[in-house]
Amino acid sequence: MDLMITLSLLLNIAVLVSVCGGLLANAKWAVDVYGDATPARGILLAVYIAIGSVSLLLLVLHDPKPIAALLLVQVIYKVLTPLTVGKLTNRVVISNLCIAAFHAVTLFLIWNGTLAKLE
Repeated sequence: MDLMITLSLLLNIAVLVSVCGGLLANAKWAVDVYGDATPARGILLAVYIAIGSVSLLLLVLHDPKPIAALLLVQVIYKVLTPLTVGKLTNRVVISNLCIAAFHAVTLFLIWNGTLAKLE
């Protein structure tokens, strides 16, 4: 469980540093994937910075309960992206689904570890 928690948080940080950097720099790949800089893209950037910052903090604190809450919210929004975007071929949708699957395994392990401690 501990290894997967660490890997999920590191995955968040690695992906979000890259994505946020691209959005802030208005990199060509970011414009291709996320569109031109708009207020909506700025709001998305703020959400990404928040998730990355909380992931960094939780990497230090390493408390499974808030980590599970963060990962659960991420799994839900990432699984919803094919519905909100409208297609499965979008690069963000594909990466979101892959990350959601990884985080779902971590959540399963956290849940099993928490239940085992209660018995």
